[in-house]
Formats: sequence, C-alpha cells, structure tokens
Amino acid sequence: MKTTEIAIIGAGAAGLMCAATAGKRGRQVLVLDHAERPAEKIRISGGGRCNFTNINCKPACFISQNPHFAKSALSRYTPNDFIDLIDKYRINYHEKTLGQLFCDSSAQQIISMLLSECSKAQNEIALQTDITAITRTDEGKYLLNTSRGDVLADKLVIATGGPSIPKMGSSPFGYKVAEQFGINVIPPRAGLVPLTFAPDLLSLTEPLSGLSIPDAEVSAQNGVRFREGIMFTHRGITGPAILQISSYWNPGEAITINMLPDIDLAAQLKAARQTQGKQLIHNVLNTLNIPKRLSDLVCQQLNLQQVRLADANNTQLADVITRIQKWQIKPVGTEGYRTAEVTIGGVDTNDLSSRTFEAQKVPGLYFIGEVVDVTGHLGGYNFQWAWASGFCCGQEI
Repeated sequence: MKTTEIAIIGAGAAGLMCAATAGKRGRQVLVLDHAERPAEKIRISGGGRCNFTNINCKPACFISQNPHFAKSALSRYTPNDFIDLIDKYRINYHEKTLGQLFCDSSAQQIISMLLSECSKAQNEIALQTDITAITRTDEGKYLLNTSRGDVLADKLVIATGGPSIPKMGSSPFGYKVAEQFGINVIPPRAGLVPLTFAPDLLSLTEPLSGLSIPDAEVSAQNGVRFREGIMFTHRGITGPAILQISSYWNPGEAITINMLPDIDLAAQLKAARQTQGKQLIHNVLNTLNIPKRLSDLVCQQLNLQQVRLADANNTQLADVITRIQKWQIKPVGTEGYRTAEVTIGGVDTNDLSSRTFEAQKVPGLYFIGEVVDVTGHLGGYNFQWAWASGFCCGQEI
C-alpha cells in the first residue's frame, strides 16, 4: 500500500495549484487523475491560448448560493499573484477585451508552468489512475482503492471539477464523494452555455442563422445584463453575451435583446422621416448599421416589407423599435454539459471552510475549484477561482 500525507484527486487547474503550493511547504503530495494527460481543460481553453485570469476579478463576478464564500480566497490570491507567476516563467500574454488575459502563444505554456511548479515541489502525479472506492479509516485517514493499487492518505483533496465538457473526461465524481460523506450538493446545471429554441422560434429565426451582432445587450428577467456579442445558430443563440446570461437564465423565462444599445432608435427614425421618408423602412434600418438580414426579417414579420418610412404610423414604428431593442425571446433550454464551459452548483459552501476548504463535518476532506458551488463569469474568472482556491487550500492543508 502506498502512503502519502496528501492525496489530490484531479490534475486540473485547481489540483495542480494546490499540489504545488502544499509541496513547497514540505508536504508529501500525490496527485491522481484518470486522464492520459493533465489539465486537458486548460489545453483547450481560450481557443488554445488559455484565458488564464481577468484583471477585473471581484466577488461580484461569481455565482453561488453563498455570495460571500469566495471573498476570502479571491482576496488572498489575486490576478496579480498569478501574473507574477506567469512573468517568472516569461510567458508572454495580452489583454483581449474586458480585462481578459490570454497567452500570446499556447495554453500548453500554462500547463508546463504548473507541472514545473509541481516538480520543484517534488509532487508525484499518477495519471491513468481510476478511483474505485474511498473509505475513511478509524484513524481518520483516507483509503483510496485505485486501478493501480491502494493509497492511504492523511488528507484528501477533491479537485475533479464538474461534468461540463464530458469529452474531456469530466464527470460528477466529486459530487458523489461529497454525498458519500454526508456533504450537501447544490443541484448542478450547465453554465456559460448556448441557449436553444423550440421549433416554432427556430423557424422564425432561421433566416438569421450564422448572423453575428458584435455589440448587443442581453438581459435576464432578474435584471442582470451583459453587453457583448451574440450569434444566431441553427439550434438557437450563442455568443459571449448569451453564454454569460445563460448562467442567470431559468427554464420558462424570456431574455431581452437590444441589438442597438448605443442608439436612440426612436429619435433616429423620427429624424430620418424628414430626410429619408420615401425609402422603405428596412432600407433606412440598414443605414443605422442594422444587418440587412435582420432588418428584412423584422419588416417581414411585421408586414412592413413594402412600407415607406413616411407612411408608417407610430404603432408600426414602435413595433420595429421593440423588435430591435427590446426583443423578448424565450429559449426552450440549453445545449447542456456537452458545450457548457462550466458547471453551476456543486458542493455546498455552507459545508466548507472559506479559508481552508475543509469539510466542516469531515476532518481532512477538502473540495476546491469547479466542484464547489462557486461559478465565475466568462472571461478568465473561473481559472482565477481555480488558482485562488487551490492556493489557499495548499497553504492550509
């Protein structure tokens, strides 16, 4: 039987950060993962360039049943702390938009950096290792039955993430461990995920499939709103603003889309009546940077294809404005974990210490990263949570 002070299940962002941090403190660490390669989600993230943090990171950018839980870790390990590590390894990076930081070259640089940190800390990493059972012994240690033999650990860290992007080998394993030891799990669901339409709405929006609106404001019924790009698809709608709002959307609710957030369309159309009154409405809309496919569809649905701007009454123009700036769409669902970037929900933070991430009622058992009920916005926030929770747990374990 192999023995170790700390066993970490999950060789992803949070697990590797925790391992390196604990190892630097002289702790004996064994990291186990069923995958052939470590940190696969890092490798595919950010289009292969890894959006590794966001300089605007703050607790308000995270979703949790307990919005205060993340504050401690996020304050103890900040984006600047991770940037210092990046700089130490001379990894070049750039800010894309809205504080999002990406590697100039490849996400593999981040993985290599984390593995180097683990190597310096003398961590042992065992890949292609399946965990078949976990038992807490009478002495309070953790016996792991694995496909490569048994492991006995003084402390156990679960860093297995959630079930998002199952092709990367993700699973609800961490939730099962929590439930095994009597720890509550907030029901998980897909987050940062495209929204899908019912057949009737799909047929209505079919002419827009593939159309991108680079700057739109999307609102949920609870008032939360995001302003970024959107794109209509053959299944529904996606794009950064949609992925963001999906984390706040609930089945049966509508979302509201403003496709001209910087324009007072009512005033523009009123002014255009004086100079472009003889033009068809959809042609006038095109002069206001509204894509032709969208203006054509709006006028078609409102039976205004052949109506000149000067001939349109106030009610008709109000309908046009509503369809472009207050278009309410009711999705039927999401594309699910298959394309979700994260999982919302997870191990209940009320059952964990916000400082150490140890289970309140199960000494020596810890949960970090995505498996915990803390989910960030799109744009590097979830990686920052992985670094922060992994670091803070590694400092205390």
